Amino acid sequence: MDFSIEKMEKNVYDRWMTQNGGGTWDSFLHYLPYSEEDEKLGMLCTTAGSTDIQPGAAYPPQKNAHPALFRTVAEGRVLPEFQMVYVTNGEGIFTSGGNTYQVKPGSIMLVLPGIRHRYKPLSETGWHEYWVGFKGNYFSKLLEEGRFSAEQVFFETGHHDSILSIFSQIFDEVRVQRPLYQMKACAGILSLIAEVLTRERRKDQPNYYEKIVAEAKYLMESNVYSDINLPSISEQLGISTSRLNEIFKTYTSMTPYQYYIHIKIHKAESLLEQEDISVKEAAYKMGFEDQYYFSRLFKSKTGISPSDWKKIIGQA
Repeated sequence: MDFSIEKMEKNVYDRWMTQNGGGTWDSFLHYLPYSEEDEKLGMLCTTAGSTDIQPGAAYPPQKNAHPALFRTVAEGRVLPEFQMVYVTNGEGIFTSGGNTYQVKPGSIMLVLPGIRHRYKPLSETGWHEYWVGFKGNYFSKLLEEGRFSAEQVFFETGHHDSILSIFSQIFDEVRVQRPLYQMKACAGILSLIAEVLTRERRKDQPNYYEKIVAEAKYLMESNVYSDINLPSISEQLGISTSRLNEIFKTYTSMTPYQYYIHIKIHKAESLLEQEDISVKEAAYKMGFEDQYYFSRLFKSKTGISPSDWKKIIGQA
């Protein structure tokens, strides 16, 4: 059956519910090969698939189609890789690291390497699942940095066309396995991770956070040629400076000062593209009295000095 993105993006969930009298798309699974070239990327897609489990059916279905390590999902297993599983209908249970979660339609389970887990649908409901497995140094680094954690492996994300579309992209790649399909599949996995984590973060934040951050960004961008004045911005927003810092960092993962410096350097790049603007003049226009501090800051953010930036732009 066609998994093209164009068809996925129009009334995806409704068609999925009504197709074949309330069924789902046909099931498939792939365990994927990869080359030494693929491994150098630091990201690998190891498996992907879609399975429709009818009420009362054995789980996992087609047990012998899975490698031995993957067959004991209902009883308990430990994998050397990550997996993300999206359940779009039916109910079940998910246990990871000693914690048990009630799986509902729209739930996403994150399996972490080295963590004992199990999951299965309820016999009376069955379920439909989409999954993708992945591993590599890049994903391990996300775990080390706290982007993933053993305390946050279950997400009540809900039904979203965007998530199904990303799975569709991954499935397209792993089914046909065109040249560099591993790179493209991993790009889809990164999009999937970003989508899930973004929705989770926004879900936990009050709606007014978005308004506060948007207004703070506007005030900073309107005064990009001056020194940042957080007390003044906070006063205009009607909150304390400490509260502004807290809200801004929670929503954007950076402080207001870090964001302000980012937009200043970006604006400085544009100024330096002008032939008649020197580094000293650009520093002054951006509100830096110390040209050398400006140069150090510019290089730390861009990886190149402002004088070298002008030379590169001049040669372009």
